[in-house]
Amino acid sequence: MEGNLGTTNIMLGIIAAVSVLEALLVIGLGIAGFVAYRRVMVVVNGLEANHVAPTIARVNAILDDVKGVTAKVKEETDRVDHAIRTTMDRVDDTAERVRWNVRAKTSRVVGFLRGLRVALEGLLTTHPQEPRMQHP
Repeated sequence: MEGNLGTTNIMLGIIAAVSVLEALLVIGLGIAGFVAYRRVMVVVNGLEANHVAPTIARVNAILDDVKGVTAKVKEETDRVDHAIRTTMDRVDDTAERVRWNVRAKTSRVVGFLRGLRVALEGLLTTHPQEPRMQHP
C-alpha cells in the first residue's frame, strides 16, 4: 500500500504545483488586464481631451450661432408678417372705399341716364300708353 500512497502523493504534488501555476497565471492575466485597461483609459482620456472636448466646444458654438440666427429669422419673419398683414388691411380698406365711391358716383349717373331714357321714351312715343292695371 505504500506504493499506492507514494503515487497518490506524487499526483497530489503535481496537482498542487499545477494549481499554483494556474493561480500565478490568473494573477498575471489580472495584472496584464489591469495594465491594458490603464493604457486604454490613458488613450481614451487623451482622445477625449484632444479631440472630443474641442469638437464639442465647436459644436456648442455652432449651435449657439444657429440659435441666434433662428431667433433673428423669427423676429424678421414676424416683422414681415405684421407688415404684410397691415398692408393687406390697408389695401382691403382702400378697395372698399374705392368701391363705395364708385358706387356712389355711378349710381347718380345711372339714375340720371335712366331718367333721361324714360324722358326720351316719353317724348318719342306718339301713341298714348294705356294705364296699367294693378293687381290687388
